[in-house]
Amino acid sequence: MQNLKDKVAFVTGGSRGIGAAIVKRLAAAGAKVTFTYVNGKSQAEALVKELTEEGLTVVALQSDNAREGAVSAAIDQAIEHFGKLDILVNSAGVYVGKAFEEHTTEDYDYVMNVNVKSVFEACLTASRKMEQGGRIVTIGSCMADRAAVPQATLYAASKSALSGFTRGLSRDLGPKGITVNLIQPGPVDTDMNPSTSEFSDFQRGMMAIPKYGRPEHIADAVAFLASPTNSYTTGSVMTIDGGTLS
Repeated sequence: MQNLKDKVAFVTGGSRGIGAAIVKRLAAAGAKVTFTYVNGKSQAEALVKELTEEGLTVVALQSDNAREGAVSAAIDQAIEHFGKLDILVNSAGVYVGKAFEEHTTEDYDYVMNVNVKSVFEACLTASRKMEQGGRIVTIGSCMADRAAVPQATLYAASKSALSGFTRGLSRDLGPKGITVNLIQPGPVDTDMNPSTSEFSDFQRGMMAIPKYGRPEHIADAVAFLASPTNSYTTGSVMTIDGGTLS
């Protein structure tokens, strides 16, 4: 297990699914973790209780990444509480699935605000506060490279934007010793994409390893990229998809 003792981490969208697995993994490795949630207050409180009872340090903040400035305010609050920020994980994301002709500009703004603009805001705030050796990890999607299902245009476009953003930001922050990386999961068994959905057999049919990933698969990769061990990997796009894109 990676050693993150004395590190302070901030995770957006950490109350459930992949985000919750990331919170657990970083906290278990010794980091003090603040995570955000939008509506899942009971889930967030349950996660804090579970990890606190294990002797780990975890704080939950209600924050809606769709609102401009919300994630920046939450990061500032976390830094005020813990005194610094070493690790930023952008895990929050939304999906609006409908026929393209039914979309509205409000749908576009919502998806882009959460999936792209809030990542920009979080990275901007974090980069101004992080010291040498900071780590930024963003959760994208393999649909950025292959939108294999219908009704995913906005989602795929938003996740595609993260690839260019990650590479550009790695150049900007490299001189400060801050690494910036992107993880693109494939089908992962969460409430957002359950392995028992009407599309699950189709998705398994696209994989080299025909089974859904677990949130822990993604969390393990985040822990590596966020660790002191990883001082040389930056600007990378790591696809963890069971061979969906192979």
